[in-house]
Amino acid sequence: MRAVERALLARHGESELSVLGLTNGDPTRACALTERGREQARRLGEQLAGTQIDLCAVSEFQRAQETADLALAVREVPRLVLPELNDVRFGEFEGRPLAEYRAWARAHGPEDEVTGGESRAATVRRYLAGYRKLLGRPETTILVVAHSLPLRYVLDAAARQRPAPAVAQVPYAEAFELGADELTRAVELLESWARAPRWL
Repeated sequence: MRAVERALLARHGESELSVLGLTNGDPTRACALTERGREQARRLGEQLAGTQIDLCAVSEFQRAQETADLALAVREVPRLVLPELNDVRFGEFEGRPLAEYRAWARAHGPEDEVTGGESRAATVRRYLAGYRKLLGRPETTILVVAHSLPLRYVLDAAARQRPAPAVAQVPYAEAFELGADELTRAVELLESWARAPRWL
């Protein structure tokens, strides 16, 4: 039986709220791509035109699904919606400047839960459940279109970096490739951290 060999990780294109620097962790709230974001998604499709993609996994958010739709517009690729890779639930910071939430995260521990939202440690554990599902898939190459935080944490872990309260944003609509072994090691590092989470 075939097993996944590689994952192509891409953040959604620029959205109407991200261009304003505002948070959106509620997938029921409409948030489309900007025209620039749509062009970024189309360019992602051009960059991946010569790559065989057997499955596209997306979060529940409009901006991620719209990016996938545009990137794969002329291709028939099965779609898998993974709520586990949704953006962080911002709670009381929903719709407010991202800078405010990042300031809160820097001042609190990874198990501290934002009012009405979730802790960073809970977020990491949720992401891990999503990546474990992907690693168990039979498709050879999977395109993952999600959000900066779930992608950054696993990309950093692949480079042997543990989670931090504030991390660098992943560029819009740019694919980062991880082999199955790399992704597995990254997930294992994050699982180790999640058992006793702390900021360094």
